[in-house]
Amino acid sequence: MKIIRILIQIGILYAFSFIGGAVEQVLDLPVPGSIIGLILLLACLSFKIVPVMIVEDGASFLLAILPLLFIPAMTGVINYPSLLSGTGAMLFFIVVVSTVVTMAASGFASQHLEKRSERREYLCSKHLSQS
Repeated sequence: MKIIRILIQIGILYAFSFIGGAVEQVLDLPVPGSIIGLILLLACLSFKIVPVMIVEDGASFLLAILPLLFIPAMTGVINYPSLLSGTGAMLFFIVVVSTVVTMAASGFASQHLEKRSERREYLCSKHLSQS
């Protein structure tokens, strides 16, 4: 029974992707349809039009098998040996550096926001204790 529920939930997620693709084609937007579908899903989840439990198991399953979905893309690189030459090494270096910079920036931003939140909570509790 759980397998059927997961398949139905994956179908719902696919429907959002399909709707996003249709919106992209109808409005001729420069944004991929899958991204539009994700934004629609986020809006529906945020406004509680779609409860989280309707897509939770399907999304968890897809996240669990996500590394397997990258294997075809990686095997496709083998068809282009020029990517593994000097240009490929430079491309690899750029990808690694940009990943590290993105991770560092995200870490610093989240730490900064956490400290701001803690400071705000401290000031609010201090203000309430003085009242």
